[in-house]
Amino acid sequence: MNNPMSLEGRTILVTGAAQGIGQAVAIRASELGATLVLVDLNEDGLQKTGDSLPGPVETHAGSVADPKFVQDIVAQTVDKHGSIHGLFNNAGIIRTAMIHKMSVADWQAVIDVNLSGVFHCLQSVGRHMLERKKEGDVSPARIVNVSSIAGRKGTIGQINYGAAKSGVLGITMSAAREWARYEICVNSVCFGAVETPMTEVIRGPKFIEKTMAGIPMGRIAAPEEVAGPCCFLLSDLASYITGQHLTIDGGAHIGF
Repeated sequence: MNNPMSLEGRTILVTGAAQGIGQAVAIRASELGATLVLVDLNEDGLQKTGDSLPGPVETHAGSVADPKFVQDIVAQTVDKHGSIHGLFNNAGIIRTAMIHKMSVADWQAVIDVNLSGVFHCLQSVGRHMLERKKEGDVSPARIVNVSSIAGRKGTIGQINYGAAKSGVLGITMSAAREWARYEICVNSVCFGAVETPMTEVIRGPKFIEKTMAGIPMGRIAAPEEVAGPCCFLLSDLASYITGQHLTIDGGAHIGF
């Protein structure tokens, strides 16, 4: 029996691939047969991810907050591989401060990467997907944007992050509405606590008790176990799903 989640013959662009969830998705997608194009500002981490993959891969170090960099990577990928079939739009940073103490620079840095960066990648890849769809191409076109439960219910000490991740939900729904008639599926994933470098603070001694109390499943997710649902949205199994926000948080969104 063929694997219904197979990504054989597909080129998938993964941003924020040097560590954490982006790295885990890259590994899972490679195991499923995809050709990977990896992007991250962390060149050393990016190379380590690339070296760990079983399938074909290329890496590009740079910032998704730079629209020209994004446009150049998309153009190079299309020139080399012919098509981009999937985008895992994941790059993100954190700059933590309470609202009354947050600097304009820290606000803008997170918005530039976590919101504008998502837009730059979605726009550039989406333009390519639209062009080939209008030419009659029937190959898959999937975009998965990374949001967070912080974008659905707010967060303390990270108003910039919460605002950006809420904005990603709007970007997802708008793109899904515009592009659905072209069979371009655009969805988001909303993570809770996942064991990555970005969640070290909430997993530390000061906050771990409160963090765990908000998760009905009573544990923090490993990056490897959230990678599967992300690859599902990139696969043929999700061919009739668009404009959705898949929450992957061990039940944290339910509340008590």
